[in-house]
Amino acid sequence: MSVKKVNDVIEQINKIILGKEKIVREVMLAFLANGHILLEDIPGVGKTTMALAFSKSMDLQYKRIQFTPDVLPSDLTGFSIYMRGEEQFVYQAGSVFCNLLLADEINRTSPKTQSALLEVMEERSVTVEGVTREVPLPFLVIATQNPFGSVGTQMLPEAQVDRFMVSMSVGYPDFESELAMAMEIEEKSRMDTLKKIMDAETLLEIQRETAGIYIHESVYRYIVELVRKTRQHELLERGGSPRATIALVKMARAAAWMDGRSFVVPGDVEEQFPYIMKHRVSLSGSARTQNRTKESILQEISASVRKPALGAEK
Repeated sequence: MSVKKVNDVIEQINKIILGKEKIVREVMLAFLANGHILLEDIPGVGKTTMALAFSKSMDLQYKRIQFTPDVLPSDLTGFSIYMRGEEQFVYQAGSVFCNLLLADEINRTSPKTQSALLEVMEERSVTVEGVTREVPLPFLVIATQNPFGSVGTQMLPEAQVDRFMVSMSVGYPDFESELAMAMEIEEKSRMDTLKKIMDAETLLEIQRETAGIYIHESVYRYIVELVRKTRQHELLERGGSPRATIALVKMARAAAWMDGRSFVVPGDVEEQFPYIMKHRVSLSGSARTQNRTKESILQEISASVRKPALGAEK
């Protein structure tokens, strides 16, 4: 029943975000794996609409913060203000107190503010003036990042980027999808048609189910070998960290659950490998000279590692 609800959410969102079925599915898988998402893209391709559509379909408390150079850590974590009538300081919750946070253009704000967000992403809590407060669960972040070199941006440090479970790019819609958007611009908003299909408690239950999906030792070895290959490839200056290994395990479990299986097959791992690794690896000077891309190198690594033979396969 839960799988059907998740598929219903995906189907509903695909009617809002046209032509991006793979991206919508991957975002849902990250939610099931209790992970955060980094969208590296240009403005105007529907990132905010997608986050809002997920929040409405899953009845998640949603907040959005536009990162600019003057956004402070306290805007995220909250602060205390003196209330004259109560004769005491009263805590005012920041924007991270929600289920789904859209952190828009994260690479436009200061490193200190970025660090405040990444801390709560990891800990699921904030500490203000010596008091630790838990954020609501589930707590999920969709962060968008403008392309490197855009005006007013700065690269996120590798240690911060590594905190995101997956990264992807929405990209421009295909011709037919963009045509459909143009033709319906005067009609009733698609967002008005969204219905609540599941709630936060259901998502938490599914996350617990996903964490219990079985993985055979040979598949664990396959996962570790894939990640280690990224550290050894001559065209990659930096490979995946142990956190990447853990993320690949979690996302493979989510993919298996989505397909209605109680166990992970190598195809689940192979499917999720590029989404886990793209933002974690960096090209060497030689790779840039040869005009090689991260995608092509990761595909080469995936093809070079022998998949274990199991009784069931995708």
